[in-house]
Formats: sequence, C-alpha cells, structure tokens
Amino acid sequence: MRLGVGRLISSWGRIYLAITSGFCFDEALGRIYVIPRARRVLFAGIVASVTAAVGISTLNVASASPDPASDDSLSFTAETFAYPNAAKILKERGIILRKGDGHIILADCSASRDIEVLSTRTDEPNPDRGRFCFKVTGTGKAGYLALEIPKVHHLSTGDFAIHASLTADGKTQEVSVPKYDDASVGEGTKVPGSPTVLVELRVAG
Repeated sequence: MRLGVGRLISSWGRIYLAITSGFCFDEALGRIYVIPRARRVLFAGIVASVTAAVGISTLNVASASPDPASDDSLSFTAETFAYPNAAKILKERGIILRKGDGHIILADCSASRDIEVLSTRTDEPNPDRGRFCFKVTGTGKAGYLALEIPKVHHLSTGDFAIHASLTADGKTQEVSVPKYDDASVGEGTKVPGSPTVLVELRVAG
C-alpha cells in the first residue's frame, strides 16, 4: 500500500513538472520530449478536475465524521424547549419552570419586573418571599413559558401585555393583563377564591 501511494505521488509530481516546464523525460528510452502547449493545457484541465474531485471526497468524509462538539445537545433542548437549570431553580426558588421559547425568563426583581407574580406561599426558599419577577426578551411581540407557581394572588405588567393561565379546583382560568396594569386572582380577589396555580405565561404584545 505504501509503495502504491509513493508511485502515485511520484507520478503526480512528474505530471506537474511536465505541465509547468513543457518537457517530459522518458526513463525507459532516456529521452526528453517537448510537450505541445495544447496538450499542456489539456493535462492541466485533467489535473484540476481530479484534484477537485479528491477535495470534494475529503470534504464529504470530514462532514460525515462525528463531531463531539456538534449541536445535538442544543437541538435536543430546542426540540423540547426545556427551561435550563430547572432543578436548581426549584431547589433555590421553590417554583417549577417547565419549558418555554426563551422570551420569558426568571429575573432578579431588582433588575427587571416586566412580569411580576405574587404568591401567598412564603415558606418556599425564595429570597423575595413570595414575589417572582420575569424578564421579556426579544421583540416583545411573543413569549411563552410553562411553569408552576402555587397560591398566586396577583399579576402585574410593565412594558408588555400578558395572557396567563391558572388552575384552581381542577379548572383552568384565563386572565389577560394589559401593559402597566395588574390583576388579582384566586385568593387575591374581592371575594377570595380557591388557591390558584399559575401554569402558563404568554406575552400578548
């Protein structure tokens, strides 16, 4: 195999020399021949075609090789829309963030309050004691987040209107909150209702 590769390299070297110099040496007869310009052009075209074919084959092999740094893991996250570090957030903040499109993210209330959620549950390991704030990213025309915050009694907005889904007693309640407004739900209404669980937030523009 090594001998074959050596001969192949040697042959290509001779062809290249013949094309560039215009001369060809016949080892068997010990003679030097002049190669006409037309043939040199023809040989040059053949060499270019073969080189291109070899390059394409090499590229295809490289593309087919598995890449440990490929986007497989990212594609998996994109397909499931799972919220990153959800287990850590549950442990540290006591709420469940299931999945979303990345345009509604949990934030520090001192930094962003595009969406503010208040809960009567104060026993969770949340530094804001029943208050959860979310930041809206992107254009603000769309956003989705599936989550679970129990005992929610108040929702408020900043620059973006929202649509919220809450559950209580096995039923789902839909609430729309305009920009710079708020809404009382569940135990926060004038006639206190059953404890509600916030299960979905959507940006409504």
